[in-house]
This record gives sequence, C-alpha cells and structure tokens, in this order.
Amino acid sequence: MSRRPESERSDWTDLDLLTREEAHGRLVAEIAETDVRLGELGESDGAERELLESRLRALREAAEDLIDHARKN
Repeated sequence: MSRRPESERSDWTDLDLLTREEAHGRLVAEIAETDVRLGELGESDGAERELLESRLRALREAAEDLIDHARKN
C-alpha cells in the first residue's frame, strides 16, 4: 500500500480499473435496480421518487456515453 495520501495516489497503482464494457454492465445493472425501486414507491414518496428519477437519468446518460464512445472507436 502506498504511503501517499489517497488524493495523491494514481488509479493505475490499484489495478482495479474497469473496461468500458464492465462499466456499462454495472450501469445497466444499477439502472435495473433503480427501476425496481421506483416501481415500489408509493404516492407519498414524492421526494424519494424525484431523487431516484434524477439518478436514473444520470445513470442512463452515463451508459449511453459509454456506448457512444465505443461506437466512435
């Protein structure tokens, strides 16, 4: 383990980097879980629903960005 502070350590030293395909797969799984959680909310859960919908939009955008990047290369 490096003695440098976390903020100064390189991701490369951890050797736990994801490929774009792995990252996309994790995003797809998280999207599915978030969809399920949204479906379980009741009418009184408006604030949580808004947060989950915002998260879902961000997850879908990130997944789409990974696909778009792969198509360009």
